[in-house]
Amino acid sequence: MRQGLQLKFSQQLTMTPQLQQAIKLLQLSTLELSQEITEQLYSNPLLEVDEGSNNPPNDERDNLSSDYENIVGNDLNLDSIQSLKAAEDATEKPITEAEAEGDWLAEKSADLPVEANWEENFNTSSSTSNTNGEANWEQVYQVTESLQDHLLWQLNLTPFSVRDQQIAEALIDSIESSGFIDENLADILSHHEANSTEDPIEEDELLAVLHRLQQFDPPGVLARNVRECLLIQLYQLSIDTPFVKQAVRLTSDFLTDIASIDLMSLAKKTRYTLDELKGAIKLIQGLNPRPGESLAANNTEYIAPDAYVEKISGRWQVRLNDSNTPRLKINEVYSNLIKRSDNSDQNQYLKDNLAEARWFLRSLESRNETLMRVAITVVELQQGFLDHGAIGMKPMVLSDIATKLELHESTISRVTTAKYLATPQGIFELKYFFSSHVGTSSGGECSSTAVCAILKTLIEAEKPSKPLSDNKLMVLLEQQGIQVARRTVAKYRESLGIPSSSDRKRFENAI
Repeated sequence: MRQGLQLKFSQQLTMTPQLQQAIKLLQLSTLELSQEITEQLYSNPLLEVDEGSNNPPNDERDNLSSDYENIVGNDLNLDSIQSLKAAEDATEKPITEAEAEGDWLAEKSADLPVEANWEENFNTSSSTSNTNGEANWEQVYQVTESLQDHLLWQLNLTPFSVRDQQIAEALIDSIESSGFIDENLADILSHHEANSTEDPIEEDELLAVLHRLQQFDPPGVLARNVRECLLIQLYQLSIDTPFVKQAVRLTSDFLTDIASIDLMSLAKKTRYTLDELKGAIKLIQGLNPRPGESLAANNTEYIAPDAYVEKISGRWQVRLNDSNTPRLKINEVYSNLIKRSDNSDQNQYLKDNLAEARWFLRSLESRNETLMRVAITVVELQQGFLDHGAIGMKPMVLSDIATKLELHESTISRVTTAKYLATPQGIFELKYFFSSHVGTSSGGECSSTAVCAILKTLIEAEKPSKPLSDNKLMVLLEQQGIQVARRTVAKYRESLGIPSSSDRKRFENAI
């Protein structure tokens, strides 16, 4: 083959940085967008928050303008620009009460001699005390970080010898988040002896410390298995508690039989009456098999709706939630510093930041416009859900919205990701309104969400002693014009977390 050079023309699509930024903003949630805006405000001096009436007085702005004019007359300097930016922020920042008090203390202390009596001139009482000299305990609080911290706090309040306290700390360190001991006592004992120069610890000594620790809060903590955890909680109940003796025996000897909930077989083994068995099982069901989780860190994630929908004058109306995102604008003073004929580094720096600021504002506007259009279209198609709940949900897929708005399905997917709509029925992610469909006898379609809601309604209305099977639920759905297979009914039932008919009947008989 002979080698040669050839010219070839072709076309291809490339994503500009501006388009990448617009796509990035489109898929951000409200909280993520607020963080992105904050980062842009810190990195781009041409962007500022439009605070409206919170502007500084006119005389202060005149002083700042005169300073900027002095810079324009000379060569541009980034350090000077940043210092003036800081001065502008300082004029807009109100003086807090703590700063005012600090200035007053500084002035007062400057007038005092070195050997002055400070107690006569200053109030040295703690901030947690009121005028009567009593501590204000409402301002003093301590947050428990973990289960180990809670147990160590109780350990410090319990009289232990130095040796027993070291053993107790070793036991607490080996606890799991569920409240059980992570290692067996032999491993804990060997590990402690390997790191200790004292006399070896006997197993009886270790058990004595463990039994004292098992009386700590929460009840059932530091147990080695589920049986021991339940027994610890039962032993802490009053002896006059109804069915407590039967519950202790069932937990000790028949724990596996309790799980099967076969009352007739269990009554023959224990020779208890059905009333005694039901009372004891109900008492056991009220215990906590994982006591440590009650003190687990609860990182609650709060949802900020991106849009609200409400009915006004008989019509559903949508409005965007802009309370968490500040309004931005171009800093006019900095933009006026730019000289079109100047190619210096400082002037080019301002030009680049001005272009980025304008593209960022356009991307924000495009994001809000697209989100508003999608939310309005979803509300128009799902008015039945807004009026009647999940039963009124209609089948809808991404292509339905994309075709109506003349957008790509990927754009609709980005808009509906991590975006929430506040409705009279609750707060839902926009993706919740998209669901598959099943056929109806009339040739139409029914949303799978609506089918799940109907199934839940039918199961809630069933007789507890005679629950509906999946075949019976399929027949009832067919009577309402919804054609689904039995395995589809089972799939929807399991997605709702509802057990089978045999399990529901067995559980009902055990109560």
